[in-house]
Amino acid sequence: MSNEILYILLPDYAAHEAVYLSEAIASDEFALKKNPKYVNKVVAPTMEPVRSIGGFRTLPDYSFDTLPDDYAALVLIGGFGWSTPLAERVVPIVGQAVGKGRVVGAICNGASFMAKHGFLNSVKHTGNGLEQLKLWGGENYTNADGYVSAQAVSDKGMVTANGSAALEFARELLLVLANDTPERIEMYYQFNKQGFCSLFSDK
Repeated sequence: MSNEILYILLPDYAAHEAVYLSEAIASDEFALKKNPKYVNKVVAPTMEPVRSIGGFRTLPDYSFDTLPDDYAALVLIGGFGWSTPLAERVVPIVGQAVGKGRVVGAICNGASFMAKHGFLNSVKHTGNGLEQLKLWGGENYTNADGYVSAQAVSDKGMVTANGSAALEFARELLLVLANDTPERIEMYYQFNKQGFCSLFSDK
């Protein structure tokens, strides 16, 4: 299996939702990793730069037509693009990932998109509130009982999170991917959650 983690970015994506995960994949507390276990790759509709809601432009590694069949994980980064017709082109990509047992992550509106297409019907999950999942999912969303009111939820290789949970989303995916030891992953989480001064006060 390839060690690539594919991040799907649609126009007007939420850049902050990818930060903690991609950073922990590529670096440790000292520097960029010389031999990382995984490699971050960006997938966008075309090979043209894709713009975030904050105005940053990201150059994709793959388009929807050129992404590889073999990869370690597929991650749907949230944003406003998931409510557009363009998002429908992602349905077969997710379907293939689920069918092959790949790790799949979806945050914010990415999780709502998953509900819309029935991908959350056999797993415990979360998102931007149960009402939004029902609204987006309609008749295709049949697993309201599987909804968990939590920042991020991991179940059967699928990780979902709400839009304020970029750090929790990262922690759960890092654990599923065994990117490092559970202790080091927890240390990374606590460092970013509590802050330097709380953990390393000189007083």
